[in-house]
Amino acid sequence: MRRRMPGALLALVLASAAAAVPLPAAADPAPPVSALTKSVQGTGSPADHGATAKWVVGYEDHATTTGAATITDAVGAGQSYQSGSLHVPPGWTPEWSTDGSTFAGTEPASGVTAVRATNAGAGPDATQLSGALTPPVQAVTTATGGDGFSPILYRTPGGALQAWNIYHHLAAASPKVVCTDLASGARCPGGPWPKPLNTAPGPLGTGATGDIATTMVEQYVRDPAAPAKVYYPAVTAASVGVGCLDLAAAANCGYWPLAATGGSPAVNSITGLVETGGNLYGLISSGAVVCWTIATQSACGGQPYAPIAPAISGNAYIYGAVDVVAGKVFASSSNPSTAQQPSLGCFDPATATACAGWASWRTTGPAGNFTFNAYTAFSTAGTPVGVCSSTTGGTNTTACFALDGSASAAPPGAAALPNGTYVFNPEVVTDPSGHVRSYLPVWNGGIAGAAVCHDWTTGTACAGLPARITHPSVNGGATRDYGYAYDPPSGCLIGLGDAGVLFSMDPATGATPCVRSGGQVTLRPGDFYCDGGSHVQGYTSARLTGVDPANVDFAASRVTVVDSDGAVVPTPGFAPDGSVDLTGVSVAAHPSITVTTTLVLRSAAGFSGSLVVDFAGDAPQLCFRTTISPDCAVTSVANTATGTDSTGSFTSNTVTLPVAPGASCTPKVSVEKEICTAVHPADCGPGGAGPWAKQAPVGLLGVLAASAYWRITVTNQGPVGITSAQVVDTVEPTCQTGPFTLAAGQVKQVYCATYALLNLFPITNKAKVTYVPVNVPPGTPPSTTDWSSAKACSLLCSV
Repeated sequence: MRRRMPGALLALVLASAAAAVPLPAAADPAPPVSALTKSVQGTGSPADHGATAKWVVGYEDHATTTGAATITDAVGAGQSYQSGSLHVPPGWTPEWSTDGSTFAGTEPASGVTAVRATNAGAGPDATQLSGALTPPVQAVTTATGGDGFSPILYRTPGGALQAWNIYHHLAAASPKVVCTDLASGARCPGGPWPKPLNTAPGPLGTGATGDIATTMVEQYVRDPAAPAKVYYPAVTAASVGVGCLDLAAAANCGYWPLAATGGSPAVNSITGLVETGGNLYGLISSGAVVCWTIATQSACGGQPYAPIAPAISGNAYIYGAVDVVAGKVFASSSNPSTAQQPSLGCFDPATATACAGWASWRTTGPAGNFTFNAYTAFSTAGTPVGVCSSTTGGTNTTACFALDGSASAAPPGAAALPNGTYVFNPEVVTDPSGHVRSYLPVWNGGIAGAAVCHDWTTGTACAGLPARITHPSVNGGATRDYGYAYDPPSGCLIGLGDAGVLFSMDPATGATPCVRSGGQVTLRPGDFYCDGGSHVQGYTSARLTGVDPANVDFAASRVTVVDSDGAVVPTPGFAPDGSVDLTGVSVAAHPSITVTTTLVLRSAAGFSGSLVVDFAGDAPQLCFRTTISPDCAVTSVANTATGTDSTGSFTSNTVTLPVAPGASCTPKVSVEKEICTAVHPADCGPGGAGPWAKQAPVGLLGVLAASAYWRITVTNQGPVGITSAQVVDTVEPTCQTGPFTLAAGQVKQVYCATYALLNLFPITNKAKVTYVPVNVPPGTPPSTTDWSSAKACSLLCSV
């Protein structure tokens, strides 16, 4: 007993120790992995050969952090991808593959075997769309590389702000278009830059391979249906006309000639372009007006129209510009170093002639002066009421005219510029208080580069700004301004000049850089789905991510929400954390909204962030369509999607769609029941000579010992085989045969007999075949042929 005590004591000690030490906590459950749900639409079940199947995969996002996500969907066997059918949610990038492993962002013409969607910034909310907030644009230290003109701004779908520019007055072959990422100051991807411009549509090329020369003054028009497409004035070896540049694709998108070069008066250049009434207008060197219709991509009927300006001779370019005021087209024109006076004319698109009161053009300065501009004059109410043109020379002048051709007062800032100052077309901005302002780019005449701001609402120079807004922090102040482009999301002006240096300017203070940021996101929740169902519950919020709220002056900042018609949707302003409550916005009334934020920052240092707009709804969807093969051997098609995101890898359910054979895949089976009419039984069996008929003559059965010999012929004319075939005979059990198979084009004959037929009356025997076509879905009931009959006669046959 005692010898056991140490063991008992040890057990007690161990038990006590165990009781004193807490048990390990249960492990936390593994975080859920995202999921995919697969379904099919567009066809019944079973489907038909040649039918269209629409495959839908829903992405249920369980990510808790932002990361890359990919959804891949292989085109299953027995079907082919329908070109152009891939739909991915906004914010995702569609890709295609012809080998199932290598994917590209451009859809191949044929042979697609898999599709996928990628999103570098997916999660944790799949029903949101984000756009980058533009950081304050510092001066781009690397010059654009050439004599660029006004910047063309383009915000990518991801929110990155790009500045494009086209070098002016440059020969056709020379590379002349440049893209700059304003956030980094670096060239856009896809270099080397600059690139040439070409008449043939297609990606921008490289080197001195262009065939479009540029003009002295370049004015750009966005396609209203595709704002990434920009139309510009173009000159080729044989004509002048309209060129097209696709900023989204970094590609040429066409050229349309409007007037042949040469002739008398000679045509060698063009200036413009401007848009009104869906048409583009320009002025050519003969003084005539040219016209091109955006919707039809063709020249207007009857153009070129009668001249509204004097012809330019002895100069390779038109020094002048075009403007639209109240639907009328005004054009300035000049010929430096000649005795010709600069002029301003007016064209009325409604009559295709000179405007009323403008039967002759107006002169705007002394002989030898020249101009780069024609710009709109506004009333104090902000209504366009006239046109101005500032000229350069020994004596600078600015002349303005009302719509009826009468003279009107010139902006004092422009009129006071030193002699020899170049003046270019202004950028017009409506400030937060509703004042309409024109910012005129100027240089030369002792000015290294500046903006002159005129407030049309007050009729004076803009309050709070110097008479000449210079940019001393940019290239030592030597900017030699050509033009500005206003970026509404940030509220900044982006400038470019003869020095080739991009810079930003605050239109309210004139400061460079413009210490503002902005973003813009257009959210259409319905675009996240493609199955035609109802999935959207409502908008939730807009918010700033990656932004320190303490660095934003929310009182001076603003957020604007508009619908697809441009109508302002009332919403609360910024909350202290930078969010905006959108729950009061009806999705039914506003199926699409555009949220624009203009942020006034306290510091430009190290700024980055995004604008995120989201909604409450079901899992977003990827869809594509396939055509089910007409091959009769295809009895079903299936589809399974796979995906990866920050939660790991996941696979959808597999959807299998049975395929029923259509008419072209249904076998044509017939049965023929006959009776032997030979007098010898040996001729009535397999291989016997017969003959065979549908009816035996009276008395024959007596010769054959009262026996009837039958032949049943089963024929499968195809195009597919049959299985589980059975011959059904209601009179003679020995004739019933099966099961058997019969391939397409094959024949099976069954021989049987009925003995001791001593009936006075005839006996009619009939047969049919039941069968199952190959390749039908499991569980398909058997098909049946029509009955076929033959008659055996004993003593009577006509009863």
